[in-house]
Amino acid sequence: MADKKVITENRKARHDYHILEVFEAGIALKGTEVKSLRAHKVNLKDSFALVHNNEVILYKMHIGAYEQGNRFNHEPERERKLLLNKAEIRRLIGKTKETGMALIPLRAYFNDRGLAKIEMALAKGKKTYDKREDIAKRDANREIQRALRERQKL
Repeated sequence: MADKKVITENRKARHDYHILEVFEAGIALKGTEVKSLRAHKVNLKDSFALVHNNEVILYKMHIGAYEQGNRFNHEPERERKLLLNKAEIRRLIGKTKETGMALIPLRAYFNDRGLAKIEMALAKGKKTYDKREDIAKRDANREIQRALRERQKL
């Protein structure tokens, strides 16, 4: 896989959603936004994407203002267009029409050519009991690993 310089991750996404499919999308940015991304001033926490007029738009992705940007600075939570080909957009239109499906960003990164990319996921929301079940599984696995390490020490 190509070398990725991860800027930020949306850790809450894997807790709140069942990830069904992951894909990569470019993102249309302004100049000061790229500078802020390089300074890791980005937050994906509550962001999501919607398909509107055959375009995929990313909402609520916070990119902090660039200090040296003066009057050319960008709006921190503006809508940003995701760059996908027509076939991918058509497929996403069909998938997002299904009940409970959402497009959420998992991480933002620069690829090996220096282009800003967003790793998006087609996801379905988890219920509270699913979240508790995942936590219980993770705790059980942690206990098993701890017991195995202890056994190896003896």
